[in-house]
Amino acid sequence: MSTSYERLAAIDKAHLWHPFTQMKDYVRSEPLIIERGDGVMLYDVQGRGYYDGFSSVWLNVHGHNVPELNRAVTGQLGKVAHSTLLGMSNVPAVELAGKLAAIAPEGLTKVFYSDSGATGVEIALKMAFQYWRNLGIRGKTSFITMEQAYHGDTIGAVSVGSIPLYHDVFRPLLFPSLTIPYPYAYRHEGGAEAAAEATLSALRACLERKADEIAALIVEPIVQGAGGIVVMPPGCLRDIAALCRRYGVLLIADEVATGFGRTGAMFACGLEDVAPDLMVVGKGLTGGYLPVAATLATDDVYQAFYADYEAQKTFFHGHSYTGNPLGCAAALASLELLEKNRVVEGVESKAAFVRRKLEVLEDRPHLGEIRQKGLMVGIELVRDKRTKEPYGWEERIGVRVSQRARELGMLTRPLGNVIVFIPPLASTIDELDAMTRILTAAIGDVTER
Repeated sequence: MSTSYERLAAIDKAHLWHPFTQMKDYVRSEPLIIERGDGVMLYDVQGRGYYDGFSSVWLNVHGHNVPELNRAVTGQLGKVAHSTLLGMSNVPAVELAGKLAAIAPEGLTKVFYSDSGATGVEIALKMAFQYWRNLGIRGKTSFITMEQAYHGDTIGAVSVGSIPLYHDVFRPLLFPSLTIPYPYAYRHEGGAEAAAEATLSALRACLERKADEIAALIVEPIVQGAGGIVVMPPGCLRDIAALCRRYGVLLIADEVATGFGRTGAMFACGLEDVAPDLMVVGKGLTGGYLPVAATLATDDVYQAFYADYEAQKTFFHGHSYTGNPLGCAAALASLELLEKNRVVEGVESKAAFVRRKLEVLEDRPHLGEIRQKGLMVGIELVRDKRTKEPYGWEERIGVRVSQRARELGMLTRPLGNVIVFIPPLASTIDELDAMTRILTAAIGDVTER
């Protein structure tokens, strides 16, 4: 190991506290320290290269060190790095708002910026809550969420989260939410149709009892991310949206993970022609370059806040870096590349290639299910294929597979027993071929020894 690596590793272990990481394990390891990126590859300080098999936590679109995105950021840096949006605007934030309104599902015409998916969700929750109050309806104060939902780590976002491992420790700090099942077909004895009906029946019953108390339902459309890359049965999202409309409950779509082509459509809502009242985007918004998120709202929601100053209906919320010009410039360049290179249109054929490549896993003794929508893939590993018995947490099966993939030259992070494969959308067929070869080899090496 180089002296430089040893120095950095020592500082890392002494001072850096990593997210979603048990530091007792981390400080006993040899840390991976990334120095640079190029295309779909990341390189550590020791010169070793790795495929970015999870898009640096699901957000990279065009690859790393992309000339067009670099130029957009450095060009904006020569003008102004930051200027507040409190009572004024900046050029990239204005241009990006117009572009987002043009490509979003019908009716989402207003854009409120933040700096992460979690803060974007926080904004959507507060908007939904205050929307009803501004209309003079004060009883609609609760939210519907779904089992195993993940919407970020702020207090509001955790309040509508439902992953016990992540969220239970904070329960005394949170406001209560109403929880219905997400349609997890593999783990439902009746399969996809029964899973969807269980979700819709639970939602219908909840709305019939408590619609007057519910401000909004929040959902990860089509694909539930941190819950295990769980894919909704066809038509389920459309039916959820229809029930919300029927009972007068706002629909919040959390498209942080699914937006900007990841599922094969610009936004997952578009796969079923669903137009939510509020939509949160982040991650891929800047192509994976800078922390910018946005909460999009309909004009109906916006008009509830549009009033005389003395009415005090203003949305009193904001962040220091809201609408940061550097981030917005990167986002504009990313959206231009999406269009120029027809990236979203190319996802379907790439997804089909990945699906074929992963078919070799189907008969493996510990393969439970391969779930895929576009270039979002979750591979659930089980101890017993016939009974679907899961591996125990202490067996760290997902961690071990990911570690083996890293040894073979690809980076990813598991979700418990689910192996995640979410490559940059710009990955070529040859790159996808190499990454899926590593993935299948890593699964075999760990589960079949």
